[in-house]
Amino acid sequence: MTARRRRRRLKKQARKKLQVWGAVAAAAAVAWVAANWSTVWPVLVAVFAAAVLGGVGWALLRAHRRAVGQDRAWRAQEEARARELSMAQVDALTWQEFEKYVAELCRRDGCTKVVVSGKSGDLGADVVGYLADGRKLVIQCKKYAPHRSVPSQDMQKFVGTARLEHGADVALFVTTCRAFTRDALGLALRQDIVALHRDLLGSWVKGAHLETLIPLNGSGGGARRRPSA
Repeated sequence: MTARRRRRRLKKQARKKLQVWGAVAAAAAVAWVAANWSTVWPVLVAVFAAAVLGGVGWALLRAHRRAVGQDRAWRAQEEARARELSMAQVDALTWQEFEKYVAELCRRDGCTKVVVSGKSGDLGADVVGYLADGRKLVIQCKKYAPHRSVPSQDMQKFVGTARLEHGADVALFVTTCRAFTRDALGLALRQDIVALHRDLLGSWVKGAHLETLIPLNGSGGGARRRPSA
């Protein structure tokens, strides 16, 4: 007899022994339950009821989580759709009109002494004003197509002038495109430049206060986003 056959035979014998002992244990359990039925059945009923209730509770919890997730997804889609509808008018503006429109948003939110440069050679200060608490606000406006990304070169220029040339306490880079490149956004975050992309601009247009958007620097949908170049 080969070693393989021997191992196969031993495994078969072991399975038979397990089956026999399993049958003996099952018979013993049945006999014990029958002998102690008056004591056992309330426990079995309680265990069964607990299992049923647990299963129902788990199913309800999963259904609730699924409904909440679907509701959140629906709300996010509706908010995004509403932002895009509000941005349609902004997209129709010229770059000069866009700068004036951003200035109006600042005034709406309580900024004072808001001035629009409206000319080349402004060293990145398209709009200048003061927040309600007195901090100086300097804004670079870029009217780009939605599918574009703000490149690192644009951010580098603004970083170099916002505070050194204009003395900004709050430097805001606002654009109509959907994203900043990874390098541009990383530079903005390191240099404390508020990067306001299309989604955040859409929220601003729809009525969100500027000072509530500043802490969301570079994020989208409440989550920090680092787009690729």
